Amino acid sequence: MRNIAESNIFLRGQVEVPNGLKLATVEFCAGWNYVRSADARRLGKKIHACGLNFTNSAYEAMKSGVGNSSQEAIANALTLTLRHVSESFNAVEVKHIELTQYPWFFLARVSVCPYRIERGAVLPVPEEAMPLPSAPRHRRLPAHSPELHPYFGSAIPMLKEMLISTNNSQERSQ
Repeated sequence: MRNIAESNIFLRGQVEVPNGLKLATVEFCAGWNYVRSADARRLGKKIHACGLNFTNSAYEAMKSGVGNSSQEAIANALTLTLRHVSESFNAVEVKHIELTQYPWFFLARVSVCPYRIERGAVLPVPEEAMPLPSAPRHRRLPAHSPELHPYFGSAIPMLKEMLISTNNSQERSQ
């Protein structure tokens, strides 16, 4: 398999593609196939030409993985990320890869952007794309509230005195 890089595309194993769309794929991990020689823009054009929709989500999934080599770390991170992509999405594009080398291993952070390939003009909205209700605002605690921390109120006068005495000693030395 080729090196995994940003803008690579992965398809679920059960995704239906029309006969006119020839995609060379290689199995990557359980349920996902790596698409050779295609990025999201080029694949989108091919899919639209076949009469299908190819829409992306604003949601991005990101996970980390480690390995003995950079590609092993990237593959492990990508495998974990693909496990967390909702079943309603049948394709993903690798959006960002962040790689850190440590003395004995590599750490990779991989984020993917999910896509949907399907027929029809109207697409159902998946649950994870629905906006979440806003949380009610919590009341603010008063500045001198003992609820903040039991020792917080007693430390402020002491810190204030230390700050004043430090400023005074700096003024005298000048």
